Amino acid sequence: MPEARTWFITGAGRGLGRAFAESALARGDRVAATVRTPGVLDDLTASYDGAVAVYEVDVTDRGAVHAAVSAAHDRFGRLDVIVNNAGYGQVGAIEELTEAEVRAQIDTNLLGAIWVSQAALPYLREQGAGHIVQISTVGAVGTVPLFGAYNASKWALEGFSGALADEVAGFGIHVTMAELGGFATDWAGSSMRFAAAPQPAYEGMREAVLGMPGYPDAAAGAAAAEVESTDESPDVAAAAILALVDDPQPPRRAIIGAGAHDMVSTALAWRRDEYARDPAFSWPEA
Repeated sequence: MPEARTWFITGAGRGLGRAFAESALARGDRVAATVRTPGVLDDLTASYDGAVAVYEVDVTDRGAVHAAVSAAHDRFGRLDVIVNNAGYGQVGAIEELTEAEVRAQIDTNLLGAIWVSQAALPYLREQGAGHIVQISTVGAVGTVPLFGAYNASKWALEGFSGALADEVAGFGIHVTMAELGGFATDWAGSSMRFAAAPQPAYEGMREAVLGMPGYPDAAAGAAAAEVESTDESPDVAAAAILALVDDPQPPRRAIIGAGAHDMVSTALAWRRDEYARDPAFSWPEA
C-alpha cells in the first residue's frame, strides 16, 4: 500500500466528494474537506480521530479558499492530492439564463477550481510532488441542449487544466481531468438548478431532453434526489480515483463510469464528422 497521503477535497459533504473522502480515510490517508453545511462530516471526524479536517468554504470566495488550503497544510504538514469536486449543474436554454445564473455556474465550476489550484500549487511545487484531480464530465467533451452553461464551465475547466498540466509537469506535479459519467448522487436533485424564467418557446426542447414541458421548482428538484437511481454507486468512482492517484504516471484524462466511454466516443465522432465537411481538413492518423 502506498505511503499515507493528505487529500484536499472540495464539495466533500455529500455525493462523490464524500465517497472520495471515505475511501481515502478507509485506507489510512488524511483528508482536508471543504463543505457548505456545518456538521455533515461529524461522523467521519469522530470515526477517524485526527485524520480529518473540515472547513466551511464557498469555493467562489478566493480568499476563503486560500485560507482553507493554508490551514490544511499547517494542520497536516503537506498536501498530496487536490480534488476539485465542488460544482453543480445549471439547466436552462442559453436564451433563458440570467446573468446571475450564468455567473454563478462559472464562478463555482470553473473559478472555484482555479482558486483551489492556485492556492495549492506553491505547496506542491515546494515538495516537488502532487496530483491535482479535476472532477470533470463527459459533458466536457460533448454538449447537451439545456446544459450549455454547465458544458461551458466544464469545457473551460479542461482548457485551463490542460495548460496547467504542461506548466507544472516539470515540478513533479500531475494534473488529471476525470471525465465522469452518471453516478447515483444528488447531482440531478439538490445539486441541480433550473432557469428561473423558462420561455414557452423551449417547451418542446424541455420535453425532449427532460421529459417535462417546464422546469421543476426548487422543492421538486430536491425531491428528485430521493428517487432511486439506476446509475453506479459513487464508491465505483472513488475506487477509480484511488487507482488514478496510485498510478506513478497518471493520464491527463481518465474516463470513469458505465457508459462514459461510449458517450465520449460518440461526441468525438460527431466532432470528427463536422470537421470532415471541410475538404482541407484531414483527421490525424492513429
